[in-house]
Amino acid sequence: MMTCARPDIRYRTFGDGGPKVVLLHGGMQTSASFTRLATELAAGFTVYVPDRNRGDLRTELDGLAALLDETGAGNVFGLSSGAVVALHGALELTGIERLALYEPPLRYGDHDPLAWLPRYEKELAAGRTASALVTVSKGTGDFPYVPRAALHPLLRLWMRADPNVRELVPTMRQDAAVVEQATGPLDRYSAVTAETLLLGGERSAAYLKQVLNGLEPVLPRVRRVTLRGVGHVAADNNGKPELVAAELRKFFR
Repeated sequence: MMTCARPDIRYRTFGDGGPKVVLLHGGMQTSASFTRLATELAAGFTVYVPDRNRGDLRTELDGLAALLDETGAGNVFGLSSGAVVALHGALELTGIERLALYEPPLRYGDHDPLAWLPRYEKELAAGRTASALVTVSKGTGDFPYVPRAALHPLLRLWMRADPNVRELVPTMRQDAAVVEQATGPLDRYSAVTAETLLLGGERSAAYLKQVLNGLEPVLPRVRRVTLRGVGHVAADNNGKPELVAAELRKFFR
């Protein structure tokens, strides 16, 4: 693994040959969150895992464009808000030939994927970071069957065990901004020319499955795979990244 940096992009590199693949992490994650996924792919690919330039959607797209220009990669995978960036990259940028999306939390139907945001902002303003993390986790579909009262001590322990978690909680504002700025009719994605793989988890929140249902008939070159026994963060180190890697190996070859 190598770590590379420019003023506008920071990324890790895994592997030393084969097709070039960019992995875009989601909210509450960094490039380190995809270490296992990148390692799974390294044997047959050259893998670039950036720390996303968190900001608005334009900032994110500029960062992705710089990375694609720097590396010459034509394959992009994105998880959650990273999938939103990847999808818009395929819509606006040149050079993306194959696109793999894991459950982009787009607005579709009656569900508001940012309904958690006002409560989260109030809790952050009050210095209640653990409560804000609970709100994010519940609002984005994680731990759907765990009551807030039970989830709070578990996530507080997570924050104590990993100091980086506390620093990541406020960055969900930027992920929310990306989702908000991507709001619009799904039929605009009919202009995406990249071959596209839609990935989702059997245990993911219903609204995330509905978004994939909305995207599938719109994208002109698409296939869809549901991974059994996993949820929204299967690609994370703490999920089942080997299942995601198996599908990406087949698709990006």
